[in-house]
Amino acid sequence: MMRTPLLAVLSSPRRCEILRLVSIEELSAGAIHHRMPDVTFSAVSQQLRQLLDAGMIEQRAVHRHRFYRANQTVLAPVRELLEGMWGDALWRLKLSAELDHSRRGPRRQPKSQRRPHVRSH
Repeated sequence: MMRTPLLAVLSSPRRCEILRLVSIEELSAGAIHHRMPDVTFSAVSQQLRQLLDAGMIEQRAVHRHRFYRANQTVLAPVRELLEGMWGDALWRLKLSAELDHSRRGPRRQPKSQRRPHVRSH
């Protein structure tokens, strides 16, 4: 089995999110995909393969199903870094939600919902 350097694996936000999910509980690939609706199942599988290759997660087979969990032994040296990354991301999300909630006045529409400006002469 080829080992990918840990920091190279952690450079992907998607892999970090998968790692966060399986550090909380053991999950199937389908359950991981369900919690990441903006990512295709194929992309989740690819990210899982890279995490497995790096030894950061473990896989358990039950009949046709595969379940994944964080490999605590391998992650121990980078645990503080990971928890800091996850904590920072959660703090930014919390701050953004609170700022948006307390904002006064009309909300800006996303570009995809804005009507095109038409000039009249």
